[in-house]
Amino acid sequence: QVQLVESGGGLVQPGGSLRLSCAASGSIFSIYAMDWFRQAPGKEREFVARITRAGSTNYADFVKGRFTISRDNAKNTVYLQMNSLKPEDTAVYYCKVTQSDAVVYWGQGTQVTVSS
Repeated sequence: QVQLVESGGGLVQPGGSLRLSCAASGSIFSIYAMDWFRQAPGKEREFVARITRAGSTNYADFVKGRFTISRDNAKNTVYLQMNSLKPEDTAVYYCKVTQSDAVVYWGQGTQVTVSS
């Protein structure tokens, strides 16, 4: 079994920054990709960003230029640096890990609130 522990969420003013972390531990098979998703109240969960083991990245259009995803393969940890935060970025942010055998794990989520 794999455990994902997210951290770094909180309350921030518009225009501010936060850095989310997600550390994977346990019986980890080779990780293919690590993603961030988010879910706002009353809305469906949506893709935010992805990084593969090789370092390839892609982002949802609404975060391009503001968010940066990175990873530490040795630590099985993925990060999401969020800058220029907007009230509409308020959501629970989830980490998702996809192993090379296509097994998927989700974290428990961390709340990000952008408000003045």
